[in-house]
Amino acid sequence: MQLKYKTVVMTGGASGIGRATVLMLAKEGARVLLCDVNEAGANETIKMAEGGLVEFVRLELTDGASVDACAKQAIERSGGKIDVFVNAAGWDRTQPFVEADQAFLDKVLGINLLGPVRLTRALFPTMIAGGGGKIVYVASDAGRVGSLGETPYSAAKGGIIGFTKSLAREGARYKITVNCVCPGPTDTPLFHANPERMREALLKAIPFRRLAKPEDIAGAILYFAGPTSDYVTGQILSVSGGLTMAG
Repeated sequence: MQLKYKTVVMTGGASGIGRATVLMLAKEGARVLLCDVNEAGANETIKMAEGGLVEFVRLELTDGASVDACAKQAIERSGGKIDVFVNAAGWDRTQPFVEADQAFLDKVLGINLLGPVRLTRALFPTMIAGGGGKIVYVASDAGRVGSLGETPYSAAKGGIIGFTKSLAREGARYKITVNCVCPGPTDTPLFHANPERMREALLKAIPFRRLAKPEDIAGAILYFAGPTSDYVTGQILSVSGGLTMAG
């Protein structure tokens, strides 16, 4: 098992990509501290782990006090040794930018950019003191190439991509790798909340002619979290079935 005796702090995990990732990491022997606002969904994930070491920690990424409290709990429960930190939480709603009010902007930026940055800042010193580790962000191809109707979300995920590259340079001296997975359209509740016309158009545009399964994205996250990527940092990996390609 790739992650036996490793402690993973992970945001998101109550459904979709996050849930698939928690289950995959637990299967590889990791102890996962699942940080999420959705306690019922998180508990369902814990049941699905079938004996895997998964624990719930409450986290509301738009609330600074909650982020700080989550970090404190994670540090205490891990005994000050966080081996892997995965940021998989995300939220969006498709709409024209001109219809985005301040509450929507605050929520999108809080969940997808500001909250993860704040939580990273709270956990980074512990990872340094522990002798290194792995940080993995889940952004989106929307942050790489843009996405119609997802302008604030694209901005937030683009910010995570830039943050990944810069933090990777700072983390290298401490033996901390920092990488980013960018999913394309994936079979999750968030995708199915989009209008049917948009879903159909995206499906036709994917060369594989299918949506990604959450497990497809989880596999990429596991690669960056595991030992086979020890010499890989600052990288942005699109997992989109060829919908977008590196340029």
